Amino acid sequence: MPSDVQAPANEGAPLALYVHWPFCLAKCPYCDFNSHVRDTIPQARFAAALRRELAHEAARLTEDGPRRLGSIFFGGGTPSLMAPETVADLIADARSQFATAPDLEITLEANPTSVEIGRLRAFHDAGINRVSLGIQSLDDDALHLLGRQHSAGQAIAALETARDLFGRISFDLIYARPNQSPAAWRAELNQALALVSDHLSLYQLTIEPGTRFEGLHRQGLLTLPDEDSGALMYEETATVAAGHGLAAYEVSNYARPGAESRHNLTYWRYDDYLGIGPGAHGRTTLADGLHATRRHRAPEPWAERVERTGSGLMQDDILTSRDRAREMLLMGLRLTEGVPEARFAQRTGMAMNDALDPVILAAALEEGYLVRDETIQGAVLRATNAGRLRLEALLGATVL
Repeated sequence: MPSDVQAPANEGAPLALYVHWPFCLAKCPYCDFNSHVRDTIPQARFAAALRRELAHEAARLTEDGPRRLGSIFFGGGTPSLMAPETVADLIADARSQFATAPDLEITLEANPTSVEIGRLRAFHDAGINRVSLGIQSLDDDALHLLGRQHSAGQAIAALETARDLFGRISFDLIYARPNQSPAAWRAELNQALALVSDHLSLYQLTIEPGTRFEGLHRQGLLTLPDEDSGALMYEETATVAAGHGLAAYEVSNYARPGAESRHNLTYWRYDDYLGIGPGAHGRTTLADGLHATRRHRAPEPWAERVERTGSGLMQDDILTSRDRAREMLLMGLRLTEGVPEARFAQRTGMAMNDALDPVILAAALEEGYLVRDETIQGAVLRATNAGRLRLEALLGATVL
């Protein structure tokens, strides 16, 4: 087998498990995620299919020896619409099929509707120890525009309830909304972080193809703040977050020291993760190399495949060295800590210099968009604050 598809060593790094629940109460007009609305959610069928696919993939991954599970993340869709007993069963299955870290991080995404707030205690009892709340805004007019199913009052109640139940809490906010000013954004951030200041995920509102917002934007019925205003709101976030004890550890994520999402760090550090459920992606190391996997996107066809074969897998490719290098840089330069060059070489089979355009790299270093730091563990390439604001264009030009 060619050397560029040999299995990259994994150094005993923990495996992350992602479980996708595809159903929502309503489709938000800005959302291009793999989410679906059904009059009746087939809870029993999808619970059984998720458990079967997990067992199938666990057997595949542990053929060459046990794997240590470091985190579980229930995402969607709206996983807080799952029956809590399904969550409990999947956690128990994962613990029985993998070795688990003693401090296993188990996160569930939840929306702050009254129904879902009422289920938070049941999810805590099912084994969830970290909750991620889709707050999105604390302004009722903005929530209506965004098509959210909750009010600002419900969002505040959800933050307060979660604070009483869970040791670790994250929440999402969307900025650069129509007619939003930097001053209004500062006030909203301060209000939210005064309630919960553990972990914040931040998303700039963008127009995604195929969404309802795309149609409105094309007709001139929806206008977003200009690029300078969006950049100013992004920069304001760091200042406000710092005032509440949070620091940016990734382009869109802020946390108190030690409160970073260990699950998401698995993605950004380019360690192994298994994704199950409709449309879920994965990067898993087997004896023959690092596999990029993708499951059938549509819920019912995915379930039918699992019922028939044990797996909803649609794509399973072994990544070349250059594939791995490109992905590791695209993910790792989002992190404030950057990409360790020794780890990069170990994981990809390539020296970092061989994966980067030397002329553009030199220019990016000279302009202060990238820096190379020398640490006790060796050299680290990282993006500066200015570089992270331009990361997409920068990586498109720099990575070979």
